Order: sequence, then C-alpha cells, then structure tokens
Amino acid sequence: MEQLERIKELVTRLNQAGRAYYQEDREIMSNREYDALYDELVQLEKETGITLANSPTIHVGYEVLSELAKEEHSTPMLSLDKTKDVGALADWLGDKQGVLSWKMDGLTVVLTYRNGILEKAVTRGNGEIGEVITNNARTFRNIPSRIPYMGELVVRGEAVIKYSDFERINATIEDVEAKYKNPRNLCSGTVRQLNNQITAERNVHFFAFHLVESADMDIPNSIAERFRWLTELGFDVVEYEMVTGETIGKAVQGFSNRIRENDFPSDGLVLTYDDAAYGKSLGVTAKFPRDSIAFKWADELAVTHLKYIEWSPSRTGLINPVAVFEPVELEGTSVSRASMHNISILESFQMGAGDEISVFKANMIIPQVAENRTRSGTIPIPEHCPACGAPTEIRQENDVKSLYCTNELCSAKKVKLFSHFVSRNAMNIDGLSEATIEKFIEEGFLEDLYDLYRLEPYRMQIVVLDGFGERSYENLQNAIEASRLTTLARFLYGLGIMNIGVATAKLICRHFRNDLNAIQNAGVEELVEIEGIGEVIAESFVAYFKNEENQRRIRELLKEIRFEQEEPDTGKQIFQGINFVITGSVNHYANRDEVKALIESLGGKVTGSVTSKTHYLINNDVTSNSSKNKKAKELGVPIISEDTFMQMLQQED
Repeated sequence: MEQLERIKELVTRLNQAGRAYYQEDREIMSNREYDALYDELVQLEKETGITLANSPTIHVGYEVLSELAKEEHSTPMLSLDKTKDVGALADWLGDKQGVLSWKMDGLTVVLTYRNGILEKAVTRGNGEIGEVITNNARTFRNIPSRIPYMGELVVRGEAVIKYSDFERINATIEDVEAKYKNPRNLCSGTVRQLNNQITAERNVHFFAFHLVESADMDIPNSIAERFRWLTELGFDVVEYEMVTGETIGKAVQGFSNRIRENDFPSDGLVLTYDDAAYGKSLGVTAKFPRDSIAFKWADELAVTHLKYIEWSPSRTGLINPVAVFEPVELEGTSVSRASMHNISILESFQMGAGDEISVFKANMIIPQVAENRTRSGTIPIPEHCPACGAPTEIRQENDVKSLYCTNELCSAKKVKLFSHFVSRNAMNIDGLSEATIEKFIEEGFLEDLYDLYRLEPYRMQIVVLDGFGERSYENLQNAIEASRLTTLARFLYGLGIMNIGVATAKLICRHFRNDLNAIQNAGVEELVEIEGIGEVIAESFVAYFKNEENQRRIRELLKEIRFEQEEPDTGKQIFQGINFVITGSVNHYANRDEVKALIESLGGKVTGSVTSKTHYLINNDVTSNSSKNKKAKELGVPIISEDTFMQMLQQED
C-alpha cells in the first residue's frame, strides 16, 4: 500500500528531526520542511485511518537526556494546533473575545513559588516529565526571586535569548565547529547547563504566558486579568492584545509589522479564549488543548536563480557553503545570500548554478532556501580551500557532513585567529579590524600572535598605509600596551582553542587556581571532573597544548604579557587536599555553586563525578539510590548531608 509506505517514511523522518531538535539541540531540516511533512502525515492519516504507534501526531515531545534531575508535571503540557490562515483564526474565535500574544521561540519552563520564594523550575521535557533547572532559572535576567504572594503559585512561560545576545554569544564562540544556528538552540543548551554561571552570562529572559495554579486565591476568569496580575507580581508576560473575530486580522498585521524590530525570537502567535472557564470546558484532544490555537505566518516566498555557492572558511577550518542568488525583496528588504550550513543540507537540495530556487525568511528574519525547482546537482564540492589552496576533507559527525581545510597555516584561519585574539572578550585590542589584520599579514608585519607586540620596527611603513597615520598608529600602540596586563582567562580564551569559550576559560582557570603550568599539563580525566566540561572540550583542550607550535606561541607571548595577580587567600585552608562532589538541592546556600566557592576558598576541590579520589559526597538525600550515591557506596566514599558539612566547618573554626 503506497500510502502506508509513505506514512512510515514520514514518521521516521519526522521522529529523527524531532529527536535531533529536542534532544541534541541541532537541526537536520528546516521548520518549514518539518511543517510541510507533518501536514502531509496528518492528511494521510486522515485519509487512510491509519496512525502508527510512534507517529509524532500522537506523541508530544521526546524523552529528555541529560544529568539533570527529572520531575513529572502536575499538569501535562500539550502542544497547540496551528493554522496559517487568519480567516481560520476568526472562525475559531467565533463571537468570543480572545487574547492574542507572541508565540516565543525558546524553551518552555514551569516555575513554582511557595511563601513568596521561587522554589522550583522545570523544563517542558516531553510534556509529562521535565528537567529540574532551578539553579539556572535563578540566574535568568528578569525572573523575580521573591513575589508579594505567599500562596503556592505555578507559572508557565518561555525562556528565550535575544537576537542581539545570540549574535554576541556566537561571536565569542567562533572556535566551536558549528556555531548555534538560532537563538532557540542556544537557549535550550543554556537553560539546561550543569553550571549556572554559563546560564547567567547568556542573559536568558523569561516571559510568562500561562497561570497554571494559584492556591488560596480565586484566579480571575479572564486570561488578560491573569496577565495583569502576574505583571503586578513582578513577571514579564508575553506581549498581548485583546481581539474579536472582527479585529483579529488587524491585530495579526500589527504583530507582523513589529516582528522585524522585535529583539526576541518568535515563530508565530497564540490565540486563547479570554474566558478561561469556557476554554477549559472544551477539553482537549489526544494532543491539543481546545482553548488555544497557534498561528504561523505563511512564509513570503520569492523565486530567484542561484548564481553560485560561496565557500566561506572560518578560523577553525570549517568551510561553510553560502547560496548566492539574484537579489529579491523579502519582508521589506533585499536578500541575495542564504547559508546552506553544511554539505548534507547542500546535497539534499541538489544545488546547481542557474537553478530556479525559492527563498524565504525563517520567522521573517533569517534568509533560507525553501526549494530548488531545477535540482541540477551540478555544484562541485571544492577539493582545495578557497583561501589558501590546501586540500580539503569531508568529515561526518552525527549524520552531518561538513567540509574542512586541512592546512593548519591557512591564511583564513590566521586572519580569524588574530581577529579573535584581539576581540573584546580576549585581549581587547581596539583598532584592529579584520581588514587591517589582513593588510598587516600581507605586508609581513604579522606572522604569529606575539608579533602584535613587536610592531614598532614597522612604524614608518604602517603610518603611510591607507586609513592610517601617526594618530591611528599611536592609538593602536596604546591599546596594545594596555593589553599587556590581562587575566589568564582572557589570555586562554584569546588563544582560540577549539570549543573554549569565555565561560569555559574562566571555569578552567578557577579550577586550576590560575596556575598556567597546571593548565597546560592537565589531562582529559582531570578536565572532565570540572562541572560543565565534557570529553569533547577536554580532548580539544589537551590536544592544543600537546602541539609544539602552540607551545612555542605561548612561550613567545609570555615574553610580552603579564597576568593580573589575584589577592592571596589568607584564610585557613581547612580543606586542603580534600575532594568533594555536590549533588541534589541545597537548603542553607543559594545554590551548589555557592557551596563550591566556599570549599575552594578553604583549599578544597569540587568535581562533577564520584571517583576513588573523592573524599566526601554532599547530598541532602543521603539514602537515595541516585547514581552518585550508588557510586559513593561502591567506593566507600562517605555521603554527608549539608548539615554535616556545616558541622565540619564549625569544628574547624
């Protein structure tokens, strides 16, 4: 049966895409393609009356996979039915009043408050079981930690990262092989971090969109009134507007006009009956609640012709394919380029010069190729790097093929490396754009990073360059001189080590107490004990310092710079040589990081996993059968509560 075979194929493809999206924070197909395949599956299931047990039309979300604690939601979180037709919204609303709001594109989180204090935060997960992220939620930019309401309050909302912060963060992690594709992926990884310092540095915002429960209080029946009450408690709620069947078209257009200036990512709108009791009385389907419906803008498509694929090298050696096409107008702006991200996506479109393609802006923001109508498949994969001419190679990871330059001395890598080294979060040398760096390399002024501190012999040659002069040269030298005194974390980040971002560099420096020699000689096993650092990061870090050329670069740089000295800790080092592991929630401290900081200030060390080197496991649930408790029992490691730990502190006073 041809239709049944197609159903099986669609279920497999959609589940693969969903698993990649929800579990692995990566995309193997665009939202547009997913929606099209999903709609086709729904139609086929309706026509045949066949729905497979693992169909995404009856399964909500995917199993969560991480080391975060899991918790079942008191109320299952269903997804929303959707439409792209404004008329269908008006028909759905009928003669009722509705609340129209942004459908934010991030990660849904449920907050629980008791006695006016944030007690718990849990992600959506698979809709029934989520991950506990309480410590991370406390670092969100706009979540109230205390509210003027003493009863139990449960609020559902969306954690999001601004486009501006997304671009800033992506710029600081240029050394990661594949940058974050969109704010949603970045937010998902950020919210579920095992180290909440990283979460704090990424400026996550929370927008409430549903009051789930409020004990000891009669909740207003009006959704709009609930939003106003949440605002009075200190929450930011999603931007909303009251609508009727007659005004909804104008309201949708108003939201549409604002999306291009909106710094927060959204992928549509949500329409909810303002009469909460009426909406609740409608019940739910197997997958959708009947009190709300999602609206997604019909993508504005433009037909054009592909001119060529531009292969863009990065500092890491990754060479990204970019589709360059005849300019078209989309959402009010001219568009002529769209990233194809990797070879796998490029091949799936079977691109060829001159092909007729349709393009759109995902979420009305990011240009993407929607369809290749010609599919000539004539674009060759370059065998040589467009920047340096060295051979390229195709690498495959997680079913994704990407192209890399094999030349460690590639000129593109060199320019990007210098640009990274002088960036604000690294050595912070102002006045060196990529164009200037490229010119200095061409003129022979710069060969390696340490040459930045040895430009004086080229003074006369530099001041006569276009765009330069005596004042520009003096300003540049002043910035270079100021950078000679820096922190070890800035220096470490500036080296451009694969996968080492700003926060990771700080973690490593803190762990090794700013001892560069210890850092350079660290092994993978020792690094992965740092919470927030996995094997991939550890292996690339160790490999960097094993490279003789990198060792020589560091030796030369150390002749030019010096590190700020931290104030010595004059307190008693009562935990010198003692290793702790902390797990579970804490009661007497703000979070586990505060306990960790205290232990480290007293000479101890905190790692992420229980090993034979662990002296104490701190867990308030000392009798639990958690994996860490089991491991501690196997190894004979004492499991102590927070109270016992505090008694240890008092005994040493």
